[in-house]
Amino acid sequence: ESQKGEWGFKALKRMVKLYYQNAQIDLMLEKYRQFLTYTKTAVTRNVSEKAISRILSRAETTTQLPEFYTATLTAMKEAKNEKFWFKINTKLANLYFQKEDYDAMNQLCAELLTSCTKADGSLDQDKGSQVLEVYALQIQMYTLTRDNKKLKQIYEKSLQIKNVLVHPRITGVIRECGGKMHMYERDFVQAHTDFFEAFKAYDEAGAAARRIQCLKYLVLANMLMKSDINPFQAQETRDFRNDKEVAAMTGLIEAYQQNDIPAFERILQENEESILGDAFIRLYIEDLMENIRTAKLLVLLSPYTSLRLPYLAAQLNTPVDKVEALLVSLILDGKIEGRIDQVNQILILEGRNQAHRKHAHLQRWASEIRGQHHQLLARL
Repeated sequence: ESQKGEWGFKALKRMVKLYYQNAQIDLMLEKYRQFLTYTKTAVTRNVSEKAISRILSRAETTTQLPEFYTATLTAMKEAKNEKFWFKINTKLANLYFQKEDYDAMNQLCAELLTSCTKADGSLDQDKGSQVLEVYALQIQMYTLTRDNKKLKQIYEKSLQIKNVLVHPRITGVIRECGGKMHMYERDFVQAHTDFFEAFKAYDEAGAAARRIQCLKYLVLANMLMKSDINPFQAQETRDFRNDKEVAAMTGLIEAYQQNDIPAFERILQENEESILGDAFIRLYIEDLMENIRTAKLLVLLSPYTSLRLPYLAAQLNTPVDKVEALLVSLILDGKIEGRIDQVNQILILEGRNQAHRKHAHLQRWASEIRGQHHQLLARL
């Protein structure tokens, strides 16, 4: 047609769809390029953007996806539709992320950040929400590649951007990855804070799966920070206590806080898929086991001056060599005073003997004072 109008737009959109269904991708791309020329004036931006998004979703299954994106981005620049140009680029960056093409993703993220800066290189405050979208992409990439140095830099930059409207899902991604970063650094208190913020953000965004995942990570951090507070006491998490996806973690933290080793191990075995199936949680299971055994060990040692290692091993349901390693750690950390007789497999708590003797002397001294007090009262 001589003048690009709505009917030409609809006809070309239909042709693009038909060529896709017939797997004629070359012709599909040719008609799509022609279709893009109609998006500038034939219809409103809202209509054209919806149509373009649907076509690109179909193009994701083709081998010529880069050509579809290149044509789209060129058309959006010519139309000076910066907002949609940014949206398409972030979608492309997500595709690179899914395909683990981190070089292409890095290059694209750098281009997106450049579009959000002023001529002097400073951040355009009006584009703070867009910057956070890019940061969320980079944070996910650095989390997967375990580049903690760059992850920390971007994470800290993201927290400095305030007073901007951003989708809660973006906040959730930043906080979740920040929590994982703090876990790798063994800063469990800060990790707990980040996972709680991520949980609330995903809850607001309606991202049910990510919300439950972060709640599990919150419980994990809570145990590792050795908190006596049950995370399900919070108003935001209380309703999820009996959720079938979280029930195993609920039982796990109760057993952990009670130093109930048999119950803790049983829950792990009975819920292997929901707990150990998560690679991130699996990284810290041995830490949890060491913590619960150490806490139980200190309770077992409290009334004694010496104990046999095989007895302790039976109580902790762990081999003697692991018990010995735990005891060595406690001695080196100054939590107990003692020595290990490896020949006879006996722990001798040397400080306890001295403490008991001191306690006995104090008791005798107090008894003598009470006796003298009674004698004085009798004389009055």
